[in-house]
Amino acid sequence: MYNGARIAAVVPAYKEEKMITQVIDTMPEFVDHIVIVDDHSPDNTSEVVRASGDDRVTLIRHEVNQGVGGAIITGHRAAMELGSDINVIMAGDAQMDPAYLPDLLDRVTTEGYGFAKANRFFSPESFAGMPRYRIFGNITLSFMTKLASGYWHLFDPQNGYTAVRTEVLRRIPLDNVARRYSFENDFLIHLNILQVPATDVPIPAVYGNEVSSIRLGRVVPELLSLLTRGFWRRIWYRYVLWSFSPIALLLVLGLILSIFGLGVAIWVCFQIAASVVATAATVMLAALPFILGTQMLISALQLDIQASPSTPTYLPFEK
Repeated sequence: MYNGARIAAVVPAYKEEKMITQVIDTMPEFVDHIVIVDDHSPDNTSEVVRASGDDRVTLIRHEVNQGVGGAIITGHRAAMELGSDINVIMAGDAQMDPAYLPDLLDRVTTEGYGFAKANRFFSPESFAGMPRYRIFGNITLSFMTKLASGYWHLFDPQNGYTAVRTEVLRRIPLDNVARRYSFENDFLIHLNILQVPATDVPIPAVYGNEVSSIRLGRVVPELLSLLTRGFWRRIWYRYVLWSFSPIALLLVLGLILSIFGLGVAIWVCFQIAASVVATAATVMLAALPFILGTQMLISALQLDIQASPSTPTYLPFEK
């Protein structure tokens, strides 16, 4: 146990026969359960886990590959059945340094957060040595996830080194969470809908010799679609259905006015190109709605940032 809470480490594993033993051997003693989910690996990952000899290990093997998100969801459910209070995610390739696990657990066991995640980019120096296209990709994806999830104070959304209270997990419809590489992004959206306080923890990344299996041509469109749908789902539940908020009103009116103004502006440009003189009234018909709409959208954004769930609300566990 750790600070009075039973800890379960959920380890999604796919083709990790070389590294999974290191993950098990370096798992801290305060971790009560190690739930390893072999996501239908074609290698000997399951055989290596069975040979580990650690009595904390529970091995689950998928008969069909479900993706990293599917493996994590299976692990969460198994860990909750074992009676865990806190579930942490530890990658099967040993990229997540267990020495920093107490930093994550302190946030959710004693500081009142429902969810804590690692942030690899906690200083400008964290980007050193990273190709520029990856820096641009990480910053862009982080901003898009902030917008979709409403957690404006979080960064590095693809970081899977996380800790979550099982009382939070029981409130989330796990069947509806994305099961592939967009799991982390979709999970944040579900957490925000429930207004779960979350926080970042500065933790440096550990890179080994593993080769990424992510196919950008498939993952990027999937992420864009998920974030767009997730944004509107969050707006609907948080600011319309459960409590009608001015955020929803400002957002909808702002979009309508901005689109109308932009449409009129494009029409005016075509008229000018056809040698038709634009009158002052025509120009104002384009400019005024666009300016008002933009101001409304900025106000909605400001209110949404202020509503980001960042204040701890949970009681600490009893030691």
